[in-house]
Amino acid sequence: MDIPDLVQDELGDEEIRAGVNLGDEDAVCFTPTRTLVYRGEGLLSDEKVTAYPHDFERLTISEGRRKIKFTLYYTDEKRDLTVPGGRGEAVLERLLEGKLTVSNVIESEESVAGVFRFSELTLVVTDSQLLRHLGGVTWDADFEAYAFEDVTGLDFEEGSVATAIVLSVNDRPERIKAPAEDAPRLKQVLQDALFAFHDVSSLADLNAKLSPESEESDESDDGLGLDAGIDPLVSGDTESEQREETPTQSASDNGGGQANAAAPTTGSAQSATQQAAIDEVETSTDTDTDADPDIAALEQQVADLTAVIERQNERLDRQEQTIQTLIKELRQGR
Repeated sequence: MDIPDLVQDELGDEEIRAGVNLGDEDAVCFTPTRTLVYRGEGLLSDEKVTAYPHDFERLTISEGRRKIKFTLYYTDEKRDLTVPGGRGEAVLERLLEGKLTVSNVIESEESVAGVFRFSELTLVVTDSQLLRHLGGVTWDADFEAYAFEDVTGLDFEEGSVATAIVLSVNDRPERIKAPAEDAPRLKQVLQDALFAFHDVSSLADLNAKLSPESEESDESDDGLGLDAGIDPLVSGDTESEQREETPTQSASDNGGGQANAAAPTTGSAQSATQQAAIDEVETSTDTDTDADPDIAALEQQVADLTAVIERQNERLDRQEQTIQTLIKELRQGR
């Protein structure tokens, strides 16, 4: 797109980052701080350039049959910008990109990948975050931001009327509903941005990379799971002492029913065995550590096992908090 001389004169030291052709000789040019609207010379008017600074406080949009009007509210005035209906989406993207840049919501090199409006919901997808605004105006300072680096999962629940986008941020699910006819494009734009940010090529790869379970699997592979290390704790002298303390009536009963009847459940036996072994190690620490070097290794193994259990308990607590929050939101009708 050729830049009119009148626009070049208005630029000063700024540079044009993007432009939208409005038809005929009219055009919109976007600098980092302003939107410049050029109107070509007509039968009843001369050519002119109108500047719209990006430091507006609110933005509203009204759509007609053939045109879209943007109303920008500043501290002491409001200004209207009218464009053909077919150019409205492109103008909105660049206009909000300028607003978010001057407000330091996005970095100067960060760009807007898409803007989506559904009734009172406005979504902005950038290279590194998703922004959500709810309210009667299209945009103001009251919005939520979800950074891609904090995303821990992405899912889509498709329905006949609407599609729910389930974006998990720090293990907390955020549900965003979009009309079924508009959801495919939003889904594509959001996926493309997340895939590029996390360097993956599919939704399955994204969730596998971001899922907290992958971290737990790595810890299990280190041999420090709940089952790892239990055999050494109950082997050797410990098993011998337990056999010596076990009554001999099982032998007289042909090793059958009474032994099975007296056997605890697997979970209880494992828990009791772990506790007995840990108690034995703790009581023998002061006297046997120097005598048997295996005791020191055993102590370290117990400490590692305890640390893993504590981490898993912390994860369970966080999941419980997430569930309670979700229940509360469902009760409130969100």
